[in-house]
Amino acid sequence: MSFETRLDRETALRWRALGLWGEETFSAVLLRRAAQSPEREAIREGARSLTYRELNEGVDRVAAHLRSLGVGEGDTVAIQLPNWIEFPLVFFALERLGALAVPLSVDFRLRELLYILHFAGCRMLICCARFRGFDHLAMAAELRPSLPELETIGVVRGEPRQGMAGLDAVVAETGAPANFEPAKESADRVMRLVFTSGTTGNPKAVMHSHNTTLAAARVLNGDLGLGPRNAMMIWLPLGLNWGYLTLVQSVLAGAKAVLLERFRPEPALEQIERERVTYIPTAPASLTAILEQPSLSKRDLSSLKIVVSGGASAPLETIRSWRRAAPGAFLELYGMLETGFHTYTRPADDPERVAGTVGREASAMNLEILDPGGRALPAGEEGEICCKGPSVHLGYLNNPAANAESFLADGWFKTGDLGVVDGNGNLRISGRVKEMINRGGMKFHPREIEEILYTHPKVLYAAVVGIPDPRLGERNCLCLVPKRGERPTLEELLAFLGDSVATYKRPERLELFEELPFTPTGKIQRHVLVREVGARLARSP
Repeated sequence: MSFETRLDRETALRWRALGLWGEETFSAVLLRRAAQSPEREAIREGARSLTYRELNEGVDRVAAHLRSLGVGEGDTVAIQLPNWIEFPLVFFALERLGALAVPLSVDFRLRELLYILHFAGCRMLICCARFRGFDHLAMAAELRPSLPELETIGVVRGEPRQGMAGLDAVVAETGAPANFEPAKESADRVMRLVFTSGTTGNPKAVMHSHNTTLAAARVLNGDLGLGPRNAMMIWLPLGLNWGYLTLVQSVLAGAKAVLLERFRPEPALEQIERERVTYIPTAPASLTAILEQPSLSKRDLSSLKIVVSGGASAPLETIRSWRRAAPGAFLELYGMLETGFHTYTRPADDPERVAGTVGREASAMNLEILDPGGRALPAGEEGEICCKGPSVHLGYLNNPAANAESFLADGWFKTGDLGVVDGNGNLRISGRVKEMINRGGMKFHPREIEEILYTHPKVLYAAVVGIPDPRLGERNCLCLVPKRGERPTLEELLAFLGDSVATYKRPERLELFEELPFTPTGKIQRHVLVREVGARLARSP
């Protein structure tokens, strides 16, 4: 498959001249780490551990094996694995073959896989046998007849079915493979193809090179001072962007990555304590779950230096509760699959002064707030957040309409998020362009109401969505997960809001949920809530 990108010579020269791009690939970074600190622990997953030497040798073994199975330069290979030690072995092995990785969430099922594997032209799928009670091999066998280009299915932690290839034996071996020669790579080559969440319509395929990927990791490591003494906890899915980038950050820093196959509060607390974790990137929902644990006050969290919350805006009450409960700096980060990391608060910031913001621009990133006509707005005025930088993606694969919609003529990328920069240069996100509720011509962003409701003692999670209405177009529905043992009423919550917000912003219906539908990166899937509320209304007399 050919990958026509938006990369032009002028852009490449600009980032190279600034020292933000170079000729180094991730494979070269790992080789250097293995030479400098061969016996330093690189990755831990439960009782399993790899040093940098063992990681490097394992990557070569897996690469040699995949080559024997027919994977070569330019081939696309999908990876659907949990946060297991095999994930980095496979992903990094594909880089050494000059192949292109298509990481997938382990939550994706048949319909999503069929679309993505066909669109990307994947020649191989590497998956686990089972995870969380789901039979991934049965799904792989079911989708194969519909994908004639899919030549091989590789299986991790399980017995392969007929016509599939097991990878467990090569992972279990030790030492370097004989006579393996890695492919020669360009740092500008598209090396990963990552699909957007697809919450509206089919997902888009985002193209990233070694340079765009390494730039994101280097900038964040540099701004936060992350180095070899760090132990980075990764419960964010490696199959999604932020989890993967944290893994890259760890290798760049010469640090240790501590993998958790899925987030659960008690195992997470145990690992933080046992492995002396210093750095955690996470979504607000995970922090809320940890704060609810009765054992939290008994845990030794003294190793924690930095916890970074992103993926969705953390309610102010959650931020303040975490700061009371845990040591170290609590930072808010704003980024996305297409661009890496835009802005974040810094450890030296006054927590209350930056509360409610996502901080200042990342080093080397440029940010503008633009009006619908593309005019830059001054501080204090709301508009669409747009950015330029060395970690911005190289475009959407085979999607000229999406590229034309998302990139301005001068190269600025339109994020689809609305925000305001305050007088101190800190960005405050006010909502998504597409999340705005339009009630009878009166428009507002639900985050404003949600922030207030999160301070209510009975509220655990809250999301305000617009549900269809024949007269007004949309009405406001509050979807709420109460705290354990609580059952608030709409009247009670409206009384709590009082006169603090305009009448047209007040919830008109309350729907209680046991849990809200979150994406793996912690964003609330509002379209799912709208659909569920609609189904409830259809069932009601």
